[in-house]
Amino acid sequence: MAIIKLPWVRKYEHLYHEVGPGESDQDRRDDASEEQAGDQETDEMLYTGAAYSEDEIADTYKGDSEEGGGALETAEEQPAEAAGVSSRGKVLSRMISYISNESLMGKSLKTGELRKRMQEPAWTVPAPFNMTEFDLENFSMKMLSSKDNPDLEHVILQLHGGGYMGSIRNAYYVFAGLYNEISHGMNVLSPDYRVAPENPYPAALEDALASYEWLLGHGYKAENIILAGDSAGGGLSLALCMYLRDHGYDLPMGIIAMSPWTDLTASGESYDYNFEKDALYGNTRESLIYENAYPGDHDKTDPYISPVFGSFKDFPPMLIQVGSNEMLLSDSETVAEKARTEGVKVRLHVYEGMFHDFQMAYTAIPESKKAWAEAGRFIDILLNSKCEPNTP
Repeated sequence: MAIIKLPWVRKYEHLYHEVGPGESDQDRRDDASEEQAGDQETDEMLYTGAAYSEDEIADTYKGDSEEGGGALETAEEQPAEAAGVSSRGKVLSRMISYISNESLMGKSLKTGELRKRMQEPAWTVPAPFNMTEFDLENFSMKMLSSKDNPDLEHVILQLHGGGYMGSIRNAYYVFAGLYNEISHGMNVLSPDYRVAPENPYPAALEDALASYEWLLGHGYKAENIILAGDSAGGGLSLALCMYLRDHGYDLPMGIIAMSPWTDLTASGESYDYNFEKDALYGNTRESLIYENAYPGDHDKTDPYISPVFGSFKDFPPMLIQVGSNEMLLSDSETVAEKARTEGVKVRLHVYEGMFHDFQMAYTAIPESKKAWAEAGRFIDILLNSKCEPNTP
């Protein structure tokens, strides 16, 4: 059964399904029609046990070139997915913009203070899953697994977002469940790594490395590990892969980076041209994007802090998703461009009109639903491809 039909996902989406300001009855009818039209394709991409032919895999990993080393198809080559913005996506973007720019909590949301103070009840594990906690020396982590037909050979190491200033929260256990579903039952390990300001760089990277080493020590082969992360977690996934490569570790089979934060110097062009468009971090220089304690006294251009300044040579295949309205758009575009020139297979998908970390809407809006479906297809390609993922 496709994940969009599972009640455990739906119960986390009630906020996104409420009618927001400015959404008319016609908007809702148009949105429902759009979702119905796209559901068949999305269901096929998410359906448990779906397989992809060698021809489909070859189409996605488009032919190796002397210059690019075989880049995956880009957003520009996917007009059906990239064209337009759903009405529900527009409403959610306006809602986020209102909360971050006009509400009393807006400033603390932008600076990360709200995330640091957030108190949540213990996450109730949905019926399809088991969850086990492990305590390491400096942090703890939780492994989510399927009760039925678990894939015990492969694992996803999920590094959460939060600007390196917020600890893990329940939304990322929902992410873990989604990753489990789209991967047909892979275990998902989610470390609650140390964060700033109490624990600046290199604490997060050290904990990410410790999590990877823990997996290796518990029988997982590197070629069966997928790194996944959003926002700061996306940047941390890239930094971890750089560290692994630089220090002689076997590399993972692939990387999924959702709205990755890869440039802590905020030097990309999109930090300017999307300054007023960004629903979450726009219209202010007093946000964690510009004032962040994670680097401490270290140089922000260190690739282990800002991977955009590093080399991606020998990296495994990568899926990068980002919204066109994000100030962090350049982070993804520059990483993808550099990686391609170094022979890495990359699929960059820019989702039109989307805000930072739009995948946090789970499957409640067409764009986030497609993003999760795309991540599932990418995992299938990794599993089915005959090429060695760790070779250029």
